Amino acid sequence: MHIPDGYLGPSTFIAFWIIMIPIWLYAGKKMGTLGSKRAPLLALASAFAFVIMMFNLPVPGGSSGHAVGGAIIAVVIGPWAAVIAISIALALQALLFGDGGVTAYAANCFSMAVIMPFIGYYTYKFISGNTDIKSSRRVIAIAIGAWLSLTVAATFIGFILGLQPILYRGANGLPLYMPYPLSVTVPAMFLEHAFVFSILEALVSALIFVYIQRTDPSIFYAEKAAPQEVSKKKSTRDLAIGILLLIILTPLGLLAAGTAYGEWAPEELKARVGYMPPGLEKLSDLWHAPISDYGFSNLPPIMGYILAAAIGVILCVGILYFMGKKIAKD
Repeated sequence: MHIPDGYLGPSTFIAFWIIMIPIWLYAGKKMGTLGSKRAPLLALASAFAFVIMMFNLPVPGGSSGHAVGGAIIAVVIGPWAAVIAISIALALQALLFGDGGVTAYAANCFSMAVIMPFIGYYTYKFISGNTDIKSSRRVIAIAIGAWLSLTVAATFIGFILGLQPILYRGANGLPLYMPYPLSVTVPAMFLEHAFVFSILEALVSALIFVYIQRTDPSIFYAEKAAPQEVSKKKSTRDLAIGILLLIILTPLGLLAAGTAYGEWAPEELKARVGYMPPGLEKLSDLWHAPISDYGFSNLPPIMGYILAAAIGVILCVGILYFMGKKIAKD
């Protein structure tokens, strides 16, 4: 899901920047309706998106992938706030840890921070209808919304990657950036997400939904008028404890040794296709993340992974809590 630098040609990634800038501005404006008391939830949502993406799951064939949490975040804080929360998490992943490209950042945000929250949220709203907030139909609704949101977002990424050989070719006829065509990228991204990662996304989202449903449903964005402010502090504290546990468990994400589809390093891609696309080679060297691959050279991989998760979560919480307090209005 995290497109690295070099896989998209210039006109493609510039187009996504042009699309995303007004979306970010409008999403920031819409955050004013969130309410400053929900700023901790905004911060925790970004931290959750950051850390859940570190849990890589292996699939047959040597690839790997992860959940994103776009649907459940949108149901808790609203889809526009989710745009900001997930975009901040993706920015930190790209800049500090080299997970996703700097040039491809806007494209990654469009798929994971826009497509996922809005498809997940409105699918949930459509299926749940006017049912009681504690009904089982709502659990089914969030599960379907989460599954559909990740499946569509991943397929969209496959479509964008597969367009690159059509849009950019060198004088020798070979692709300059992503070399695999639509007939390969779209089925690859759709199948592994629809039958593996999106199911994980649905399960994780449903579990979190059920927990909130049973403890304090006033947390949900659509239920913000519910007068349960006293218990909200306890619920926020419990969610923070949950994220702390996720940080401790992040080394489980190291069990997946394979690289996610479309996220190969230039040398790995060269070994797969037999040559190095020149445009990809040039752009892939554009940015060197200070904590590449969530690791520290002087720490064992497990300790480094936990430390990287803690740094990412602290930054997400700090940035979003500050933004929420400054922008959101009561």
